[in-house]
Amino acid sequence: MAKNKHEKGESRTIALNKKVRHDYFIEDRFEAGLVLEGWEVKSLRAGRVQLVDSYVIIKNGEAWLLGALITPLQTASTHIHPDPQRTRKLLLHREQLSRLIGAVERKGYTLVVTALYWSKGRAKAEVALAKGKQAHDKRDTERERDWQREKQRLLRQA
Repeated sequence: MAKNKHEKGESRTIALNKKVRHDYFIEDRFEAGLVLEGWEVKSLRAGRVQLVDSYVIIKNGEAWLLGALITPLQTASTHIHPDPQRTRKLLLHREQLSRLIGAVERKGYTLVVTALYWSKGRAKAEVALAKGKQAHDKRDTERERDWQREKQRLLRQA
């Protein structure tokens, strides 16, 4: 029996932030809910979102998403004035928040959003605890990736 793609248990990706892997070492990941307005949900369903320069800050014991660009649809209601880059609240459990606060304030980590996806009909954000890469780290990562590719090519030829 074929599964319906809109079935409640399945998650579908809305947007990925591929730049994060290049700029940061990812330590840990968390799933966070998003507080959205109606026009934002419609735009997410249409896939009109960019996460490239987005990051998460913790202010007054709450997590906030900054820099995510959700482009409003042309068919949005006429009585609202959408702000594509407004600050959006992230919903996390209290123990997750306290763990993130400790890591960010004491250990110098950064919080970034790596992906947005649907889970059981609700928009979720994957928040990653990350440490910034320096230029030499980025070069090392690229060198390692190139070596793995070359190794695979050599194994296929043999």
